Amino acid sequence: MATEQASTFEDPTEMITTTAIEIADQTTGSSMTSSSSRGAGIYLQCIVAVTGFVGAVLNGLILYAMIVSKQHKKQVLIFNQNLLDCISCFFLFTTNVLRLCTTSLNGTAGYWLCRII
Repeated sequence: MATEQASTFEDPTEMITTTAIEIADQTTGSSMTSSSSRGAGIYLQCIVAVTGFVGAVLNGLILYAMIVSKQHKKQVLIFNQNLLDCISCFFLFTTNVLRLCTTSLNGTAGYWLCRII
């Protein structure tokens, strides 16, 4: 509850009167998340994983082209920037794939997954 004070200034010689007015706050809404928002999160993680994969591949191609053309010795800053970008895209891809592949290790599927690994 918030209070607001109102004052009346009619005559400077009279006493100032103040009254308190209560303002009620109303909140409506639900704290439950829908299943469609979880599905959207999975799609977002897939998009991020694909973006990380494409970024790692393309930066790898740029690094390969720089090494073949012997430009990595002349353009050290660009080479290092592409190398760091390639590594970060690779880890972005890896972490999102691992988040997507969290499976329960119970039952037959978990048994075979453990056997393969």
